[in-house]
Amino acid sequence: MLSQLTEAMIVNGVVLATVLATDLGPARKIGPMRLLRPVIAAAVIIPLFVDRPVTHGTGLVVEIAGIVAGVLGGLAAAALMGVYRSPDTGRPVSRAGAPYAIFWTVVIGARAAFSYGAAHWFTDQIVSWAIANQVSEAAITDALIFMAIAMVLVRTVGLATRASRLSVPALATQNG
Repeated sequence: MLSQLTEAMIVNGVVLATVLATDLGPARKIGPMRLLRPVIAAAVIIPLFVDRPVTHGTGLVVEIAGIVAGVLGGLAAAALMGVYRSPDTGRPVSRAGAPYAIFWTVVIGARAAFSYGAAHWFTDQIVSWAIANQVSEAAITDALIFMAIAMVLVRTVGLATRASRLSVPALATQNG
């Protein structure tokens, strides 16, 4: 059985590697697999790393806060990507460069630093806070996982939405 810190670090690494490998570049094709891959990853990650989400009290609030942070981060990530029609194919593509990579690296780095710090730097303070507020370690870990998944899913929905709203090229409307 992996420690919760190890689980959080694995999720961080998988999210960062997947997002950067998928999105960085000047003309990344937006197709069904690109849009489904994050959904598939979430479907795999959640059952592997989230045993039993908290359904009440402050633990639930912490998990919801993770989701909200993920939604906001996903919106910011989507805003850092350009979506346009490829001049070569007329199909939707995206563009993401250094600001996008820096954003994801900083967010994932901060999440990793928090996870590591909770286990090694400020353990007493977080344990005291968790006891006082009746928040389990699992709820904090789940919140970080939910944040990562929400960021990726919201980024993906933003990408799909923007691609679907692109105007149809004039050549395509003339031919059919």
